[in-house]
Amino acid sequence: MSTTTLQTPPADQVPAYDEPRKARKRGDRGLAGSLASHGLLIVASLIAMFPIAWLFYLSLGPDKDDYLHPAGIWDKMTLDNYAFVLQHTNFFDWLKSSLIVSLGTAFIGVLVAATTGYAVSRMRFPGYRKFMWVLLVTQMFPVAVLMVPMYQILSNLQLIDSYLGLILVYLTTTVPYCAWLMKGYFDTIPFEIDEAGRVDGLTPFGTFTRLILPLAKPGLAVAAFYSFLTAFGEVAFAATFMLSDTKYTFAVGLMSYVSEHDAQRHLMAATAVLVAIPASAFFYLVQKNLVTGLTAGGTKG
Repeated sequence: MSTTTLQTPPADQVPAYDEPRKARKRGDRGLAGSLASHGLLIVASLIAMFPIAWLFYLSLGPDKDDYLHPAGIWDKMTLDNYAFVLQHTNFFDWLKSSLIVSLGTAFIGVLVAATTGYAVSRMRFPGYRKFMWVLLVTQMFPVAVLMVPMYQILSNLQLIDSYLGLILVYLTTTVPYCAWLMKGYFDTIPFEIDEAGRVDGLTPFGTFTRLILPLAKPGLAVAAFYSFLTAFGEVAFAATFMLSDTKYTFAVGLMSYVSEHDAQRHLMAATAVLVAIPASAFFYLVQKNLVTGLTAGGTKG
């Protein structure tokens, strides 16, 4: 009986095996891809921020024609434009009017749009599909066509030069869009939640307010932000229906700097910078839910 002895080869003769490479996970980028994406984001951010920075730079020029020679502003920059706007114009009246109209439009618009979207999403009443299409058709008419009949209606209701009249006008624009938005968002919420609420003894309204609305905060944030910005920046309706200087919104107040023979562009630039502060503050309040609400409503049709 023979035995075979296995001899171990020297270490320098043992073939080397490469370690298995790590599998790249989905979404992982290499160094070149990461640098390219970050570079693209930086360029896009600079492009987006440039108009704001340029407007702020022009607002520091003391003369109304400095925008024609922007290089000369650097040597004579001043904050006198901001002091003049805050002390010698109706800036705070415009601020009050803009906040009343914008917040009123956002609150009432979201309330009406949410109840409308929930009803169409959950209830199957006769003509519910046609009802949503009718809301969409109302957005097809241009402002010039709507101006005269709306003025006549508000005049008959004695709502010309009133905050309520302007809010009602803006609701005709914001509610149809927000109703579609909220309907799409409510479609993403499982219907079983409504059934569970009914099993627990909640009324349909109680189910809506106590169970559905807390889950719909991102959609409500988007609707509120859209309604606020629409009312905050609109010019045509506000200039037509508001007659008193103290009831002008910011968008109309900016027009007062431009007359037939003169244009105080340095004061307009300073006011525009100040106008951006309330809109930015409102965006900061809703930004946590804004991205989620913008994307979630599109998952169901």
